[in-house]
Amino acid sequence: MESSSPTLGKRKLEEEHEAAAASQESASKRRNLAAARTCVHEVAVPSHYISTNDESLHGTLSNPIYNGQMAKNYPFKLDPFQEISVACLERKESVLVSAHTSAGKTAVAEYAIAMSFRDKQRVIYTSPLKALSNQKYRELSHEFSDVGLMTGDVTLSPNASCLVMTTEILRGMLYRGSEVLKEVAWVIFDEIHYMKDRERGVVWEESIIFLPPEIKMVFLSATMSNATEFAEWICNIHKQPCHVVYTDFRPTPLQHYVFPMGGSGLYLVVDDNEQFREDNFLKLQDTFTKQKLRGSANGKASGRIGKGGSVSGSVSDIYKIVKMIMERKFQPVIIFSFSRRECEQHAMSMTKLDFNTEEEKEAVEQVFRSAVACLSEEDRNLPAIELMLPLLQRGIAVHHSGLLPVIKELVELLFQEGLIKALFATETFAMGLNMPAKTVVFTSVKKFDGDSHRYIGSGEYIQMSGRAGRRGKDERGICIIMIDEQMEMDNLKDMVLGKPAPLVSTFRLSYYTILNLMSRSEGQFTAEHVIKNSFHQFQYEKALPDIGKKVSKLEEEAATLDASGEAEVAGYHKLKLEIAQFEKKLMAEITRPERVLYFLLPGRLVRVREGGKDWGWGVVVNVVKKPPAALGSLPAALSASRGTGYIVDTLLHCSLGSSENGSRPKPCPPRPGEKGEMHVVPVQLPLISSLSKLRISVPSDLRPLEARQSILLAVQELEKRFPEGLPKLNPVKDMGIEDPEVVDMVNQIEELEKKLFSHPLHKSQNEHQLKCFQRKAEVNHEIQQLKSKMRDSQLKKFRDELRNRSQVLKKLGHIDADGVVQLKGRAACLIDTGDELLVTELMFNGTFNDLNHHQVAALASCFIPGDRSTEQILLRDELAKPLRQLQDSARKIAEIQNECKLEINVDEYVDAAVRPFLMDVIYCWSKGASFAEVIQMTDIFEGSIIRLARRLDEFLNQLKAAAHAVGETDLENKFGAASDSLRRGIMFANSLYL
Repeated sequence: MESSSPTLGKRKLEEEHEAAAASQESASKRRNLAAARTCVHEVAVPSHYISTNDESLHGTLSNPIYNGQMAKNYPFKLDPFQEISVACLERKESVLVSAHTSAGKTAVAEYAIAMSFRDKQRVIYTSPLKALSNQKYRELSHEFSDVGLMTGDVTLSPNASCLVMTTEILRGMLYRGSEVLKEVAWVIFDEIHYMKDRERGVVWEESIIFLPPEIKMVFLSATMSNATEFAEWICNIHKQPCHVVYTDFRPTPLQHYVFPMGGSGLYLVVDDNEQFREDNFLKLQDTFTKQKLRGSANGKASGRIGKGGSVSGSVSDIYKIVKMIMERKFQPVIIFSFSRRECEQHAMSMTKLDFNTEEEKEAVEQVFRSAVACLSEEDRNLPAIELMLPLLQRGIAVHHSGLLPVIKELVELLFQEGLIKALFATETFAMGLNMPAKTVVFTSVKKFDGDSHRYIGSGEYIQMSGRAGRRGKDERGICIIMIDEQMEMDNLKDMVLGKPAPLVSTFRLSYYTILNLMSRSEGQFTAEHVIKNSFHQFQYEKALPDIGKKVSKLEEEAATLDASGEAEVAGYHKLKLEIAQFEKKLMAEITRPERVLYFLLPGRLVRVREGGKDWGWGVVVNVVKKPPAALGSLPAALSASRGTGYIVDTLLHCSLGSSENGSRPKPCPPRPGEKGEMHVVPVQLPLISSLSKLRISVPSDLRPLEARQSILLAVQELEKRFPEGLPKLNPVKDMGIEDPEVVDMVNQIEELEKKLFSHPLHKSQNEHQLKCFQRKAEVNHEIQQLKSKMRDSQLKKFRDELRNRSQVLKKLGHIDADGVVQLKGRAACLIDTGDELLVTELMFNGTFNDLNHHQVAALASCFIPGDRSTEQILLRDELAKPLRQLQDSARKIAEIQNECKLEINVDEYVDAAVRPFLMDVIYCWSKGASFAEVIQMTDIFEGSIIRLARRLDEFLNQLKAAAHAVGETDLENKFGAASDSLRRGIMFANSLYL
């Protein structure tokens, strides 16, 4: 595919496939060798652990082999990684299996289930999404008879030996000490890499920490680069061996092609031996150069998508590619788009294409009719259902989270049956069940991740491209990447050949967790215990050897420094350090925006410190408020670990040339004869380490170098005039701060300064001796700091947060002064679908009491995260008033959290906690409106409405349980009635998998 001529391109691809068929035998031999070579086995073993397994039957810890009767027989020969995994399971030891999509991880999970059945034990299978749990339940029910399902929506056979559930359900069972867990021998965590999910990752981490040590675990994961580190964490917290079986072997090798949009032909950039073809990449780049020349000659670009441009160019390109794929018999194909609307547009543009025979069309219609048979006549006539059949009959389908669940599941079933030849999907299709295709197409290499448009990461690319190539059917899988602009070679290499991403903890403390741990009677699980045992803390402590090396270096330096007169100098330096520490604490209080902004006027002298760098005194030019997302995008900004959203543009003394071309400025070292220039540098508020009383006039135009250098001279003149240091603003006398904590700190600093100025060394002549001891004192202080950091810094951060969050719970009345959970806290313990603090506030302040159950359902919908509507929200009176009460309560809770030193932006908190986009829809549905009527009321996708309604039902049932727990019978009945009013029609139609 190295030509820009489409016909030649097709022929080239065909020739390669013919050549491949000829060498099929040697390729399969090569793959068997590769499989053996790329399977890595490691094991993390606790110290003093002695294995009791019989070596002749089970092998050793480092070389597990199973020679006994298999619990399950497979109709195929197991791959080396599967054999090793099975041997680890038979040893009754936990195992992490990390392998590509479609490598065959499910075979390992099935073996663990078969083994539990053989040994008369129970087993739990957890998955990250309800839809995946439903699919898995269907798959396992075919294989094993005694299988149950527990998601927030559905409970089937809860007493079964094998229970499929979402991870949230497992965490809930662990919190409540469920009896079921006493009979469980194994827990299988599918898609464990979900642990890095920002919102929900903590659920996996808590579940793993709380599992009793006698339960063994099977972790199934996409490839990750730090699998061993994860196994070490498991070994560390559960004091049991944990094996890692890792393979990056692909049963079906992949070829990666690039298609330049608006051009023609494909370019092979990575072959099936994972070799990057640089020659082809350069030819590909040439086509863009030629396109640009042609475009400028014609006055327009040829069929490329610009930012905000039309999609028509891309649609015709996609049509061209799909047509070519079908002609070459490379179907089925999955075309990945990062936008749901785009998926639908692309599918609808295929009107002229038809990929199914008459026989297949009949089969599709039959499956379609039986799938929608469970719906009412009215729901069957919905446009979203009626319009789908002609598309499906032509072998074309769409799959994304906004579709009606019945259509989404129908598409999955038809795809598995080979009745869909071209599937337009979002990346969620790459999760979960093994649904491979022969070819995968990426319509774009960039996606919007909520913050910015970025190239897709290698981990995401691995997950999606892994759908290409069906084991046993295809000799190789084909990936086609469409690009609409010149791409750097390294970016493409990183994406296609990059290493899988590491699993990084997203651990955080939630009020739900804190309250549940406080209310547990056993007491061995405290919030402190969870923090100490988190993967987050483990990863932090693992990074400490580097700090250890630094300590050794400093200790060597300390030993070489002169030791005479040490006590006196150490005493003097201790005073200076104590003052510095108090000043640091004081500045954290002073630089809170509400206190400091009034004083940051143009011309004010401020001192700036960034980590270990002292920038010296600078001059304030301007202060601007930036949204948090913008802070990271300032190319040369000095940023603190805790940004406040305010940027202080400050004239600072920079090294020559250090801030040219947008590079990061560097401070000019205060050495004699060192020249530098003044530049305006954006500085985050927390980096200001001192505020001077002095202000100087700033010229209106700072572009000329002379204007900036005149300010440098003025600052240097002031430093000469005040050899003891520039006079500082007094927080109490000058800034009028009356906070007792601040007043106390100011007094302590003044006391220490008196002692410092009267110390004999303050005006000492023995400069060398003083410098020597100051350095020694500094070194010793740094050693102490690093050692305490090694022990404590992350723990301290979480402990402080825990203390502050407990303070919030006390102020809101969830716990008393001794940390005993009160009535309000007992209610909040049972709510994990929505904001537990906010909803219990409404329960206890009477907001729900004045509403009927339809209004309750509508108001509760604001707690469920989901899609945002772009339309203006105009609510009827009976909903507008409760919404205002909800927003007022949210504002109050955010302000209390701020008072308790949790840095929360009040407006952002209210915006995230209150989502009124479907209030009207839920209100009308609750009152009996049809689905056809309610979908006309919003621009949000039908599937997203249904997903919200089902989560809302789960939330209302949690509220009902909470009201029951605190004896509020009227509220309990109201929440029950609200839930009942939702549960009808297509919103709650059964899954096709059940």
